[in-house]
Amino acid sequence: MRERRKTSKDTLAGSLLLAHPAMRDPNFRRSVILMSVHNAEGAMGVVLNRPLGKRLGELSGDFAFGPLAGVPLFTGGPVQPEQLVLAAWQTRVDGFRLHFGIEPDKALQLMAEEGTHVRGFLGYSGWSAGQLEKEMKLRTWVVADVPEDLLTHSQDESLWKTVLGREGAEWRLLAGEPEHPELN
Repeated sequence: MRERRKTSKDTLAGSLLLAHPAMRDPNFRRSVILMSVHNAEGAMGVVLNRPLGKRLGELSGDFAFGPLAGVPLFTGGPVQPEQLVLAAWQTRVDGFRLHFGIEPDKALQLMAEEGTHVRGFLGYSGWSAGQLEKEMKLRTWVVADVPEDLLTHSQDESLWKTVLGREGAEWRLLAGEPEHPELN
């Protein structure tokens, strides 16, 4: 099976990591991770497709009555699951733009701009120096560009199937297999 490689850049920041269909780790099974940092010191991102079914206003009284109260919350990953990470992304004519780990004031400012989406994440996904590179050699992840229409798709488990299916016919076939094929 072909593995899609990023050859034009040395960093995965700004890319998506899609869990390989064979991954069984429950923290990352069928996950779509938006990478915010990837350098010699390590890597960091947030899982996009684990909605908590709650809004920021339900999490903290600090946000209960303000403009950020309606911001949807997601499980961002297994690292520091009690930590709130705010992120905003914009799809613009000049490309995709990510603002990661922003303060509430910055989130409010960005929300006022057209085409901006703000999300809250509890926890994040992190890798120490060299860890992600080792996982990439083991083909644990499939790297994908952020699709322009990312935010028009459901931000739930179906997102993995949709984005992985765009990576080619082989991936589309694997993405379509049942979650537990052994039960067939």
